[in-house]
Amino acid sequence: MSILRAEGVTKLFGRKTTEAQRRIKNGADLEEIRKIGVTPAVVDATFEVKQGEIFVVMGLSGSGKSTLIRMLNGLLPATAGSIEIEGQDIAKLPPKALRAARQNKVSMVFQHFALFPHRTVLANAAYGLEVRGVTKEEREKTAREFLKLVGLEGWESKLPGQLSGGMKQRVGLARALASGTDIILMDEAFSALDPLIRREVQDLLLDLQARFGKTIVFITHDLNEAMRIGDRIAVMREGRIVQIGTAEEILTDPANDYVAQFVADVDRTRVLTASSVMEKPLVTVLATTGPRTALRTMREHQTSAAFVVSRDRKLRGRVRATKVADAVQDGVDKLDGLIDAEDPEPVAPDTPVAELFARCAESDLPVPVTDEDGTLLGVIPRVTLLAALGAINTQVDDAVVQDVVAPELALTKEGGKSDTD
Repeated sequence: MSILRAEGVTKLFGRKTTEAQRRIKNGADLEEIRKIGVTPAVVDATFEVKQGEIFVVMGLSGSGKSTLIRMLNGLLPATAGSIEIEGQDIAKLPPKALRAARQNKVSMVFQHFALFPHRTVLANAAYGLEVRGVTKEEREKTAREFLKLVGLEGWESKLPGQLSGGMKQRVGLARALASGTDIILMDEAFSALDPLIRREVQDLLLDLQARFGKTIVFITHDLNEAMRIGDRIAVMREGRIVQIGTAEEILTDPANDYVAQFVADVDRTRVLTASSVMEKPLVTVLATTGPRTALRTMREHQTSAAFVVSRDRKLRGRVRATKVADAVQDGVDKLDGLIDAEDPEPVAPDTPVAELFARCAESDLPVPVTDEDGTLLGVIPRVTLLAALGAINTQVDDAVVQDVVAPELALTKEGGKSDTD
């Protein structure tokens, strides 16, 4: 369910905004708009933010992302378009109702902390509740609880000037959480932090999000940060949103050359997951199938092994054609004793690709992907893993075929002769 919705939101700065809107509607490019003395900060931005997700708006400096986030809580009025919070268009709210919406529904974490230098850490964390008229005893109790959650227990009486940058931003997080709003806007909240501290605060944000399930709109120019924390990402360029999608969708299917260049240097192994590189297993056999039938199935598909599943698709393990063929010769009539449940061990669909290399190297069989109930979702052959990362050429030489592709003849779509032929 969407809790925040923007439709055709535009923000223009200058004296001829009406004329600029008319020209934009008629297809004028932004350079033409600038020539009449109007700066197009945000142009026709449309998106929805689902309840409980981290929605990242990413773009270079000057792309309009900070202007956009300030329109989401009414700090800047939109030139055109509508912004709805829980179905209510904030542009139609009288000033008093808009202030109430900001206090009760939306809180904000700023890039440069925005703490009151003369107030203690505790007073800063409790400020949102103070504005809403909460009693001192109650607001300080709540603020202490959230300061403890962000690792600042014992620092309540300190002033902001006595804190490090990372600690100041933790106070900002505590203040936003203590306010009790469903929506938190974060404008370049971690960009002023050193890399190690930045990652630490990112981890803290993800931990807190897992616990409280807030709806977060997060502004950043850091692509790796966006890919790491965002459930979905909106990429902006010159005021326009050029693509919205998950990190995997943007990385594997960029909307245009700009997005493709933007994500070119991303560490794909940290973004792609098992579900994005897996493929359908070529051969599966039921656990109730006899060895003779299983062997026939593997020969028909020219594979050297098969995954064994129950009738409800729960993975039982793997059987190899050579072992099944020996069992048939020995007169074995059940498959149970031939199943190898350990080679290779399955992985979850959200497992990062970076964690799959060692697993794929440990076995000559594709790695199975199963959900939390043990249902077989797909398999990951080594060659597919490498191809997904762009690490191999489509023209594979004989050495690669021998060392990499050949072992994948078991349970993959490449085909080849079975061990039993």
